[in-house]
Amino acid sequence: MGRTTDGKAPRLKDVAAVAGVSHQTVSRVVNGHPNVRTGTREKVKAAIAELGYRPNTAARSLVTRRSRRIGVLASELSQYGPVNTLMGIEQAARDAGYSVSIAALREVNRASICEAINNFMDQSVDGIAVVVPHEEAFAALDDMKLSVPVVTVGSPTNRNVSGTIVDQGQGARAAVQHLLQQGHRAIAHLSGPPGWPDSSERKAGWREALCGAGLPDEHLFIGDWGAGSGYTIGRKIAQDPRITAVFAANDQMALGVLRAFAEAQVRVPEDVSVVGFDDQPESAYFTPPLTTVRQDFEELGRKSVDLMLRELDVGMPPPTAVVTPALHIRASTAPHQPVSPLSGRHSTNPGPRRSFKDT
Repeated sequence: MGRTTDGKAPRLKDVAAVAGVSHQTVSRVVNGHPNVRTGTREKVKAAIAELGYRPNTAARSLVTRRSRRIGVLASELSQYGPVNTLMGIEQAARDAGYSVSIAALREVNRASICEAINNFMDQSVDGIAVVVPHEEAFAALDDMKLSVPVVTVGSPTNRNVSGTIVDQGQGARAAVQHLLQQGHRAIAHLSGPPGWPDSSERKAGWREALCGAGLPDEHLFIGDWGAGSGYTIGRKIAQDPRITAVFAANDQMALGVLRAFAEAQVRVPEDVSVVGFDDQPESAYFTPPLTTVRQDFEELGRKSVDLMLRELDVGMPPPTAVVTPALHIRASTAPHQPVSPLSGRHSTNPGPRRSFKDT
């Protein structure tokens, strides 16, 4: 912290003197008041930086009746999506002058969710962001009457809260439409686990795209978001020559599928095309590079903070904010190859798929 000429920590009036404005103007800038001219705001910010002024958060809380703290309830932080959403929330909160208190759930159940939210309320947070895309979280929120804004992040909202969502169904339909355009007709889906809205919506998008093409949804497999489940299910798919394409509900499961296919000598994309979901940074370096649906998780986090602050200022929940995903096409997908009438396999395939029975 900087010091003034008398050796004391800089105060509001010191910033005002350096900037050549009133202390009321400095206060408005510090508290994020919108009715300040851009030039004046910049002068005040320059004076704050020059003096090293730090607001007295305790005194400011007494005036504004806000703690300038946001609670974030999160789960699955080992996964790419939730951790990057959390980064977006933290950055947006800091930019708005808020600190963040995080509660990471080991298990998603009503008791743990209620306990974490009650702890946030004991900390007098100004709002709560819920990065727990699970039906159990919505059930818990339905039962709690909270006096602060609550924003669900990345999943469908319920009647009690506002939220930011990714159009999961649209992303899934885009993935399957791409495979259909490549001539694939037997498209398997490796879904996420039950109870997760993201899993349900991506599965519904897969079904809608197949139904629109007049195709059955007979090749459905259930995973758990992890690469291990993708590998286990990939071993099963590798032994079914009818399946020519796989849409995995996230990149981690797609990675497991690629490993299983490599061991079974099933070539990607010559024998089977593979599409993931998330576009984690490593997906461009899978073997082969993975076609996947990109979600802008940091934008999701930023929008959630914006919604929360707007509700704090206006007093009414704003409309749901939607982030649109985008398909990124890489080398793991290709046009469906014709089948050789002699071998019953793709005409370019040097041999049958390997069985895992002896491995």
